[in-house]
Amino acid sequence: MTGDPVSRKRRAAHAVLRRLPLFGTLIGLGLAVWLVATNDLAAVAAAFGRIGVAGFAGVTLVRIVVILLCGLAWARILDGLAPATASACMILRFVREGINVLLPVASVGGDVLGARLLTFWGVAGSLAAASVLADMLFQVGTLALFAGLGAGLLSRVEGAEAAALASWTLRTLVVAGLAVAAFFAFQRTGIVRVLEDRLAALGRRFVRDAEARPEPNRRIQGALDTVWAPGRRGHLAQSFALHALAWLLGTVEVAVVLACIGVDHVGWADILVIEALSQAIKAAAFVVPSGLGVQEGGLVLVCGLFGIDPGTALALSLARRVPDVVLGLPALLVWQNLEARRAGVRPATPTCDRP
Repeated sequence: MTGDPVSRKRRAAHAVLRRLPLFGTLIGLGLAVWLVATNDLAAVAAAFGRIGVAGFAGVTLVRIVVILLCGLAWARILDGLAPATASACMILRFVREGINVLLPVASVGGDVLGARLLTFWGVAGSLAAASVLADMLFQVGTLALFAGLGAGLLSRVEGAEAAALASWTLRTLVVAGLAVAAFFAFQRTGIVRVLEDRLAALGRRFVRDAEARPEPNRRIQGALDTVWAPGRRGHLAQSFALHALAWLLGTVEVAVVLACIGVDHVGWADILVIEALSQAIKAAAFVVPSGLGVQEGGLVLVCGLFGIDPGTALALSLARRVPDVVLGLPALLVWQNLEARRAGVRPATPTCDRP
């Protein structure tokens, strides 16, 4: 028995979604291979070699600061609501980044797992999920503003290519702004509660009503209402500001690499444009794990506007992947250690959800 057509379509759609990261990996790998094959490998190797140990160490240190800021931003969302400390959020932020950049998952896979791991610190699953949703909203929202700043600066650069890219970026940001607004509305208008009620109603067809209906302290919408409560605007504003600062610090990574290679004809405004637009291009291709190939292509495109040759742009991209490995591998080991010790985790602490 093969099932009805609707069931077959649902299974097919589920199979496609499950394999989407794999498809993204193959596409990104193909793009990366094409970029390498169509450019001068000797020039890439020469530029990469000029970075040196000091340059790689500098880039890695900057990345550590960026991730710590993002972890602190997550902790500000949870402050006063959960027993998890700021240090726990910082550790789990490294784990989230390691999973996103090293494993064949979409760029949100680490965030989903980060919410689960947060429960090991005694945080209720609903609150853990709500905190990650709010954290992702701030991260995407500040990236959109950062990209808008970069597009605004790019619009002052002479040349048809710069004007075209700035125009395309601004149009794309309009769509991104609508998506961010929809994501915010998803969290604040009770849509999650409707979905939970629908799932509970479906569950009551198969189990007893008491088992199917989520308890108040387990409802994600209730936890979201708690996170977004009016009295917590100060905590949320701090989280937003920390994410914005983290994006700005990313320009230091670019500056360190370019200085080590010997590129001295670009200023800080140019570097900000390079970082903002390359990060926006990478984020747009979030289904490609770690932006494989997309990051490289974006840097080649944007750097070319400022007279930086493709070999140097590719070396810059490779240098920025060094912290992915140096910090990502230990993060994966921390994840496995946490999973091995899950039997000793704290029980979840109930949250005071709003009705």
